[in-house]
Amino acid sequence: MFEIEVVYAGVDRQVLLTVAVASGTSLRAAVQASGIAAHFPETDLADCPLGIFGRVVVDPDTRTVQSGDRIEIYRPLLADPKEVRRLRAAKAALAKQQRS
Repeated sequence: MFEIEVVYAGVDRQVLLTVAVASGTSLRAAVQASGIAAHFPETDLADCPLGIFGRVVVDPDTRTVQSGDRIEIYRPLLADPKEVRRLRAAKAALAKQQRS
């Protein structure tokens, strides 16, 4: 058994839990064992992407945790960053055109 951390940042708060897991535990199983879903019942954390120290893990169901890992649960984006930049640039261009 060794300790890992599971962290999730909701819209209004964040929770970091330290969990003891057995060797060979997958990321997804460690998240479920942490009980973090009880802190965010409004969010389905079972299908969220997972990462370790800021790097997304492609297959969290098979990737095993290592001692000291910090598993991060990522929320879906509310808006596509590229689309937001495009809209902001279009708005700035329109404002510039109206000033001219």
